[in-house]
Amino acid sequence: MDPIAPFTGFTAASITFLCELKVNNNREWFNERKQIYQESLLQPFRALAIMLSPTMYNIDPLFELHPAKMLSRIYRDVRFSPNKEPYKTSMWLNFQRKATHWEDYPGFFAELSSDQFTYGMGLYSPRRKIMDTLREEISFSRESFREMALQAAAAGFTVEGEPYKRALPSDLPEFYQPWIQRKSCYLVKRISPTDPRLCSSAIALQLMEDFTMVADLYHFMMDVVQEAQQ
Repeated sequence: MDPIAPFTGFTAASITFLCELKVNNNREWFNERKQIYQESLLQPFRALAIMLSPTMYNIDPLFELHPAKMLSRIYRDVRFSPNKEPYKTSMWLNFQRKATHWEDYPGFFAELSSDQFTYGMGLYSPRRKIMDTLREEISFSRESFREMALQAAAAGFTVEGEPYKRALPSDLPEFYQPWIQRKSCYLVKRISPTDPRLCSSAIALQLMEDFTMVADLYHFMMDVVQEAQQ
């Protein structure tokens, strides 16, 4: 395999390819432009994963750090899906521990689509027991959790995740409700595809800074998972 060049950002071709793929999601079109996909998306994402890896190793040395296993595949599995389009219209990388049930573990991600660049950290599809334990730990450690949550907000992250249709009973102040009234819970930050940082290594430096800012929350969530598994 050829050595991977240093990450220097995405290009206009990266966004153009994703925009055109949305309206030309077929094998003939893709095969004719496969080299564009490799040069404008696959290679930059591999380089980004490698550039971020030392920072992410410092956050958790148990993260999966092989680029091939950290990156999404462009090919969709259409066997059990009503959507039979053969290709995904975005690409992402994630940093997460190896696990049989990956859904229960917190992780970091960064995703590029034609509409935006999105990144964040959290629990994306955990079992109910994980979220029940998260609520308990937030209540028990509310002051230290508040400090971590405020730091995430100061970095520009917002709290998202599927909300419950009916609010759960809780005596916690309003500040905590966005964190506990959800079936999943994660931090998200969005950047316009026209943001100049995407076209240079600046976006990698931004990810390093922001992911480090929420590392304490990551470890809080990891402790929650380990507590729930006991």
